[in-house]
Amino acid sequence: MFAGHVAAALAIARAERRVNVGAFVGAALLLDIALWLFVLLGWESLTIPADFASTHQPQFVFPYSHGLAAGLVWSCLAAAGAWAVYRRLGTARARAAVLMAAAVFSHWLLDALVHRPEMPLLGASSTAVGLALADNMPLALAVEAALVLVGMALFIPGSGLPRDRLKALAILSLVILAFSVAGMTLAPPPPSAFAMAASSLLTVVVVCVFFAWLGRGPRSA
Repeated sequence: MFAGHVAAALAIARAERRVNVGAFVGAALLLDIALWLFVLLGWESLTIPADFASTHQPQFVFPYSHGLAAGLVWSCLAAAGAWAVYRRLGTARARAAVLMAAAVFSHWLLDALVHRPEMPLLGASSTAVGLALADNMPLALAVEAALVLVGMALFIPGSGLPRDRLKALAILSLVILAFSVAGMTLAPPPPSAFAMAASSLLTVVVVCVFFAWLGRGPRSA
């Protein structure tokens, strides 16, 4: 799940058009930013299993980025950050904070849908959950594609962005979906966990920057 997280950000961004959509995309991808950083630092880990070529699913140990308790903490931190940054919104400041927290926590909910039972409720040794939708890859990809279409349909009308940037945003969203499909069906096993973490982190950062650039400037409330 990658394009689906972007789609959730687009849907949530509709509710507060005075906040750059890139901020919501960054919030929706925050848990993955933490994951890839923590893997690079050795605080969390992933394993490339022998059947990766057929499943395209690494095995994770990621209690600090993708545990339920951790997800709630990251959501609260995002809300606090939004509360501090968006003072200009006045009475809508609290709404921006709640929406930012919702964008962060949407990541945990979507990952709990697709991951195998490897997402701990508390620490690494606690009960782990996951509905394993990705074990049925065609269905998982169909759900992700549907999320992208719904996210764009909710965000684009009345977004307040110029038409050319909306077209670019739609194209970017579809390109991300295409890469997600290719990554879960055609991509070869990564050479190492470090290489996967580094390339994934770079990809997430680039995606956030592109959305922030497309969403720059004031939008009508």
